[in-house]
Amino acid sequence: MKGFVCKVCGYISINGSAPDKCPVCGAPKTAFAEKQDAIKTAQDEAKLSEKHTPVIAVARKCDLLGDGCVDVNVKIGSIEHPSLPEHFIWGIDFYIDNNFISRVHLAPEKLHPAAALHLKVMTGKLSVIEHCNIHGSWINEENL
Repeated sequence: MKGFVCKVCGYISINGSAPDKCPVCGAPKTAFAEKQDAIKTAQDEAKLSEKHTPVIAVARKCDLLGDGCVDVNVKIGSIEHPSLPEHFIWGIDFYIDNNFISRVHLAPEKLHPAAALHLKVMTGKLSVIEHCNIHGSWINEENL
């Protein structure tokens, strides 16, 4: 899948163009390069023994914040991805309607390859991109 990749922080723009400024690190538009294979999808997964596609669980009821909050829980892979010094997920990016909203940084060994957000938005297309240090970036999407 095509995307515009920030050469500084690895952020991938999925809305069809490079932003004027990277929403993650602030790099200028000139720091972006268009890549035809920037993101892999579930169809690419059969080639690997580990699983990389983000698994998304949306809960319309939030126990922490109550009404007006949608919980999004993400784990990487239907079988948990390794979290080792030599092979790990370094980040998970979240988008609503192809617009970036958040990045969660992960350290190997100390964390499971998973993240959660409490959204104020009740509708839209949620896209989640995970970044593996060896196998690149993988996407999954779900309608809220």
